[in-house]
Amino acid sequence: MQANIEVQNNDPKPRSKKRRKNKHINWTLTSVLMVIAIFAILGPIYITIVVALKDPSQMTNILSFPKKIHLENFVNAWNMTNFPQMFFNTLFITVINIIFTIFTNSMAAYVITRYRMKNKFFNMMYYYFISAMFIPFNVIMLPLVKEISAFHMDNIIGITFLYIVFGLPQNIFLYSGFVKEIPTALEEAAIMDGAKPYQVFFKVIFPLMKPMHATVAILSFMWTWNDFLMPLVLLSDPHQQTLQLAQYVFQGQFATQYNLAFASYVLVLLPVLLMYVFFQKYIIAGVTSGSVK
Repeated sequence: MQANIEVQNNDPKPRSKKRRKNKHINWTLTSVLMVIAIFAILGPIYITIVVALKDPSQMTNILSFPKKIHLENFVNAWNMTNFPQMFFNTLFITVINIIFTIFTNSMAAYVITRYRMKNKFFNMMYYYFISAMFIPFNVIMLPLVKEISAFHMDNIIGITFLYIVFGLPQNIFLYSGFVKEIPTALEEAAIMDGAKPYQVFFKVIFPLMKPMHATVAILSFMWTWNDFLMPLVLLSDPHQQTLQLAQYVFQGQFATQYNLAFASYVLVLLPVLLMYVFFQKYIIAGVTSGSVK
């Protein structure tokens, strides 16, 4: 009798049923979250494209697909925003920012990471830069505008320099996590072979940081390309404005040309979408790098 009771208590069938039930619940919950995420991401994109293809008389229902597609909206938006000039300004700021960010931020992060455990100054610098991540731009906006105007940096050159500086906290955090995974034995071997410090960095460390370079470049591109507030408060010359500021042309005193505005949004959004679609794996790999040993 006692043996039968023990066999019944050790029966694996109830456990297997419980596991199957938990898997079913997890699968259902995951499916629901995936559907919500798809609608949350693709919904705004769908609305933007649909409105961009409509005529103002078809705006009664923004969710309905237009009976007649108006591709001329994109042509009008192109002309009204002076798209080539604004595109060049935005591209110039973005590309220069990415190039200098990769070189300067990676060097700063490498030095800080390698010496922060040996020197209190570099350890203090690390936390100094990381703490800047928690300071919103709105807090320093007004003092920054006054200083930029005093130094005559209210142009695309000045704002590009600011993007490089403001990207330091996040980029040092990302680069530091990656540098920690690089064995110091590689640097020691290069030094024994007669390499100078700058040769150790550019010939040994810098090439190994390619995954993080790609991540920083993509994040910098999306941030600079989509940023609206900094160009708004710093760029005083209308000919040096970015694509984001050009969207103001569709908003009048009494009405807004939504179809042309959304057509312009699509033109501005395309480079970011293409960049994210083709390089999203580098973003995920770079952000998670160094988080798990």
